[in-house]
Amino acid sequence: MSYPEPRYLAENGEHSGTFHLTGEEPDLLIGTNTKVHYLATGASTNGAYGLYRWEMGPKPGGPGPHFHRTMTEAFHVLSGTIRLYNGEKWADGRPGDFLFLPEGGVHAFRNESGEPATMLILFTPGAPRERYFEELAEIAESGRQLTPEEWTDVYLRHDQYMV
Repeated sequence: MSYPEPRYLAENGEHSGTFHLTGEEPDLLIGTNTKVHYLATGASTNGAYGLYRWEMGPKPGGPGPHFHRTMTEAFHVLSGTIRLYNGEKWADGRPGDFLFLPEGGVHAFRNESGEPATMLILFTPGAPRERYFEELAEIAESGRQLTPEEWTDVYLRHDQYMV
């Protein structure tokens, strides 16, 4: 394995870093239980990756088993206990635990602990996951119950294949 081709070609470096500090308001609220912080989006990383801090409240929640065709996904638990599924078994992820899924890797996550929990979610390359998260928030806020066909349409538009 070697380094990829250079993406920055100027002679000198530039001052272009961005901070996302603890305590900042979330970028998105999904329902009343999940706060999402857009730490680095595919757009802000020139498609390299997307990184999100996912703060789950104490109510049970999380997606069912699924996979992605176009991107990898990784989870790193920061606080609390989050149930992680690697396609074969569930494990209680605690602070410091990590799960990586290549493209096609079946996975899921849930907070069933009754306590708040936080993790980082990383996607590579940087797909536009924000639109998917925002659509989930809009559905939750409206209280609308989607039909199975409507859910299938949402999932297909966002590279989410339920198992």
